[in-house]
Amino acid sequence: MKAGKGRKAQKPSIVQKRIPFGAKRRHEMATYSRRHYGEREWRLEKPKVIVEHYSVTPDISSLYNTFRSDQPDPEFGELPNVCAHFGVARSGRIFQFVSLDNRCRHTVGLNQTAIGIEHVGYSDHEVLSNAKQMRGSLKLTRWLRCRFDIRIRNVIGHNESLSSPFHREKVDSMKTVTHGDFKRSAMNKYRRQLRDSGRC
Repeated sequence: MKAGKGRKAQKPSIVQKRIPFGAKRRHEMATYSRRHYGEREWRLEKPKVIVEHYSVTPDISSLYNTFRSDQPDPEFGELPNVCAHFGVARSGRIFQFVSLDNRCRHTVGLNQTAIGIEHVGYSDHEVLSNAKQMRGSLKLTRWLRCRFDIRIRNVIGHNESLSSPFHREKVDSMKTVTHGDFKRSAMNKYRRQLRDSGRC
């Protein structure tokens, strides 16, 4: 029996570092959702996907500051600003930026149904080769997956977003938009480790 098999997924230690997400930002998220998904909603209900990202920042503080300011994002010029629900530091410490009740703008076409996890770092390889960071990431992802009954195949990298069966996008110019972080080859390694970490 591999390590972790048969053990219940325990909630990991999570440091709360919430960004401001008040009425204004929720209103902007609802407006964004209406434009992109055809429904005016800011709540994240029954998530079906977990999306793994790397941050292209040196530390958690820089990542927090990127998400904190509610201004139009530099890539698409839309409100609310981008964010993710969690960040995993190089040390493996887990930080929560946004309530799981709220939608976050982290993956075009999936924000209506996806939890976003950012990893401090600059490449897939950097994250995958950091044992402490991967230990924290796998604990968090396993707990979220088990809590919301999300299948391992729906734990994806940002670069895999267009192939998700849950991908939905109404704006023509954004229907094929994705990012380069966590390509399929990297996520195949990640998902193998996630399977080995234990069932729900």
